[in-house]
Amino acid sequence: MIYIKDLMSGLDIFKALSSEIRIQILELLAKHQALNLNDLATKLNLSNGAITMHIKKLEESGLIEINTSVGKHGIQKLCYLNKDKLMVDLKKREVDNLYEVELKVGHYSDYQAVPTCGLATKDSIIGDFDEPRYFADPQRIDSEIIWLADGFLEYRIPNYLKPNQTFREIQLSMELSSEAPGYCDNYPSDIFFYLNGVEIGSWTSPGDFGESRGSFNPDWWPPHLNQYGMLKLIRINHEGSFIDGCRISNVTIDQIGLDYKSELTFRIAVTDQPINKRGLTIYGKNFGNYSQDLLVRVLYDVNHE
Repeated sequence: MIYIKDLMSGLDIFKALSSEIRIQILELLAKHQALNLNDLATKLNLSNGAITMHIKKLEESGLIEINTSVGKHGIQKLCYLNKDKLMVDLKKREVDNLYEVELKVGHYSDYQAVPTCGLATKDSIIGDFDEPRYFADPQRIDSEIIWLADGFLEYRIPNYLKPNQTFREIQLSMELSSEAPGYCDNYPSDIFFYLNGVEIGSWTSPGDFGESRGSFNPDWWPPHLNQYGMLKLIRINHEGSFIDGCRISNVTIDQIGLDYKSELTFRIAVTDQPINKRGLTIYGKNFGNYSQDLLVRVLYDVNHE
């Protein structure tokens, strides 16, 4: 997700979106996940020179990424959406009322894993498939994809608040899917979320997707395994808990009882509760369709008295 904290900081993006052609390019990339310049030019009935100009504007704004790959006819430039969500905060906030941290998906502090399970860096599998003991391997810090049929991953979130500051909202963004042996696009799984041990709600992943290759997957990743997930945004504030803007519970940030001394732990889990117990997969920067790990954003208020 691209988050624009104030209108002036989003000026380049707004300029890029001022062209109908560039919006059509973004729509095509959202539909096809990745296209080269010739494909885009053909679909939009434009010359290569014209499409190159539009692509340059979109790349400069951060809306798309371009990777070079070897195709049937030599080197080609593939275009991808950088993020699939754009949020603009129209309410002016003080710059020091927000901080962000991105945690590698392998930087969990606690876990429980039941096969099918495993983890991999951008270069190789860590250990063997379906061997939970490798979840304790020191190399797991560099994991870019983690999957388990049952269990949880827990992450420690840094708390940078000062004594005169209070939590207003915590946001967590991550790419998730179910976990099937191989992959299965229709494989619903109930995934639960916890903050400091308090259940804040759940989301049902529709499947473990693999009908097309993940945009950022390394070349060695086998095509018969899961390829990508869905980008989800969880928010907990004074009003309740939400995922992608939809309420998932009435648990508020006040009920968690947080202050500047609090430890912050976030757990993603498959439990014995769900009707659909089909595991979970979390994707890092070098896997799936979104170039991000676990992104955490903390908004807070300042007491000036």
